Amino acid sequence: MSELKTSRRSFCVGAAAAVSAAALPMAARAEEFINVLTGGTSGVYYPLGVALSQLYGDNIPGARAQVQSTKASVENLNLLQQSKGELALALGDSVKLAWDGNADVGFAQPLDRLRGVAAAYPNYIQIAASAESGIKTLADLKGKGMSVGAPKSGTELNARAIFAAAGMSYDDLGKTEYLPFAESVELMKNRQLDSTLQSAGLGVASIKDLATSMPTTLVSIPAEIAASLGAPYEAAAIPAGTYEGQTEDVPTLAVRNFFVTHEGVSEETVYLMTKLMFENLPALVAAHKAAGGITLEGALSGMPIPLHPGAERYYKEAGLL
Repeated sequence: MSELKTSRRSFCVGAAAAVSAAALPMAARAEEFINVLTGGTSGVYYPLGVALSQLYGDNIPGARAQVQSTKASVENLNLLQQSKGELALALGDSVKLAWDGNADVGFAQPLDRLRGVAAAYPNYIQIAASAESGIKTLADLKGKGMSVGAPKSGTELNARAIFAAAGMSYDDLGKTEYLPFAESVELMKNRQLDSTLQSAGLGVASIKDLATSMPTTLVSIPAEIAASLGAPYEAAAIPAGTYEGQTEDVPTLAVRNFFVTHEGVSEETVYLMTKLMFENLPALVAAHKAAGGITLEGALSGMPIPLHPGAERYYKEAGLL
């Protein structure tokens, strides 16, 4: 009889433990925190991050989502490696350099915890100069003042690459500033700077602000620069009418952005983040028209790092894999 009681008690304890264990994933989901890493508030990453955080907070059971403004690509990737974010936007060349580990640009060692979610829209390298500066070509930048983006940001890495391909360096500039988009534009509006290089989606708020505030010229970047650099850079054009006073297409370069996460985020969470993103693309386009370049068909295009299992699961369901 004593053995029977002991057996029953053991069964009850075991059953309780099983119920408790079964409840753990649900408890974990109830405490799920999703931090979306973006960029400066005047760029494209930030409004898209806001839209995604709202989607995730409203549709992932028990999730608390927020958006964090950062210095963009390089900082975002380092934060993901440290598990200080669950989703981030970053430029393709930055993602590749992070995976390989390039100390010169801010990655002390390979960021091996990064995992891919989806290809996003292309960034366009947009060099805006005050009309009064007379700058129309890359060569015209010599001796002039320019902001090349925040130090070791994705934009600044793009600037380095383009200058090198053009046989130039920052030493050719009369003045070099390392500032985010909005601050760069403020200096130009105050006649303290001649130009700004910004790697962003078409119609970025900062250059829109500049073009409506003063006569502005978009500087052309010839296709041979793209050919010299190779992937992930490609020749592109800023369509006429993108900014006030822009009457013609302007040749430039484009480099694709990527949504990135890390291996520590659960398969279920990344699956839901990916699914919600592609099932609500109109909400992203409403946040910023650059999101029109995000498509399910192109979601795996040029992915420079391994896919997260959660994203892979969604693409298998969608018939892409």
